[in-house]
Amino acid sequence: MRVDLWIPTATPFATPELLALIGREAEERGFATIWVGEHVVLFEEYASSYPYADDGKIPAPPGTGLLEPLSTLTFLAAHTSSVRLGTAMVLLPQRNPVYTAKEVSTLDWLSNGRVDLGIGVGWLEEEFRAVNVPWPRRGRRTDEYLDVLATLWIDDTSSFEGEFYALDPCQMFPKPVQSPVPIHIGGESDAALRRVARAGHGWHTFNRPPEDLAGPLARLDGLLGEEGRTRDEVTVTVCPYFQPLDAEVTARYAEAGADAVSALVVPIDADSLRAQLDALIPVQERAAR
Repeated sequence: MRVDLWIPTATPFATPELLALIGREAEERGFATIWVGEHVVLFEEYASSYPYADDGKIPAPPGTGLLEPLSTLTFLAAHTSSVRLGTAMVLLPQRNPVYTAKEVSTLDWLSNGRVDLGIGVGWLEEEFRAVNVPWPRRGRRTDEYLDVLATLWIDDTSSFEGEFYALDPCQMFPKPVQSPVPIHIGGESDAALRRVARAGHGWHTFNRPPEDLAGPLARLDGLLGEEGRTRDEVTVTVCPYFQPLDAEVTARYAEAGADAVSALVVPIDADSLRAQLDALIPVQERAAR
């Protein structure tokens, strides 16, 4: 079982110096992947409900924000050589898919093939309005954008014609080093599990205790079977997020069917980073058994 890190790259704490240290420490300590999230803007007041907090509010105080994820991972690529670099999650339907394909391809090229692209459909309707993208049918838009990414990454001449996007024949180079780039689907809904079965190399679930994995994984197995696939083709990553994580919990995640656990680490300086990573040593030892 893998142990990853999920880092909220929040200002003012996510300085260049601290990010470089995160990369060095992750590699030296043997963590498999560094995951970062995305919100291009946040709001002091909003009607949307954050799905991972009881009060429906994202735990982000006023005056803070997340660094852009692909730029952040490119910075980390320059300070690392082996740890994988993942997005959990890029909000694909509110992005231009051609630019996203280009940015991911560039990151994969510069990192020598270390990208894991986690994508989600988003929960914050106000953010969609801020980037002038319609909120309704964002799941279907996501599916089309995944097809746009695929043609740009694979085909010498790429084109696409869909309901939400049209791409005239064109060429995008360089292609990613990896073929395919691993696509991890975030989300807890049945629609997310269907997307994993159709197009995913991984399912990335948040804030879910081990005992809540059996039902979704049984459902995923059925959906994969409908697509002629098996769970062997999908990596199941759990970020406990606000749930506890220790050696015993790690064992329960492994028994429940998780392939990786992604530990939430919220560093504010070098000392707090090292202290939180030290606390994960028993988790790493248990996962390695």
